[in-house]
Amino acid sequence: MISDRPGLALAYAGQIANGRIKKALAAHGLKPAHSHVLMLLIGNGAMGQQALVEELRVDPSVLVAILNDLESAGLAERRRDPADRRRHIVEIRDRGKELLEEVDRAVAVVEAELFADLAPDELAALQHILERVRPGADDGSCAEET
Repeated sequence: MISDRPGLALAYAGQIANGRIKKALAAHGLKPAHSHVLMLLIGNGAMGQQALVEELRVDPSVLVAILNDLESAGLAERRRDPADRRRHIVEIRDRGKELLEEVDRAVAVVEAELFADLAPDELAALQHILERVRPGADDGSCAEET
């Protein structure tokens, strides 16, 4: 029974949440990987491309494809580091910031629906518990879903 297996229950709930979040992102022309990169850039500021690879735990070719999409859409830009011409710096553009605000509102609506039956203290406890679920080295990243 699924209620006896927390991993299965989490996987099932995760599929539901994932589907709804993907739909909200798609309504704004984004995939999860795109929004993940934009969130990192808005949270950390401009980052080196290698630092993004390490943070996302993806192959560099995967990140290049994501960044190509983001640049084509005018949401982010890559430029050479003036201090080290071999290094690329990635920065979110104003349109990326605006879009991320829209996405944040859309995700908030999805989360409100998903967690409508949870009291604020239960939601806080869930968030705390989920932060303690540890990915393994072979688990990849949600940024791989391009």
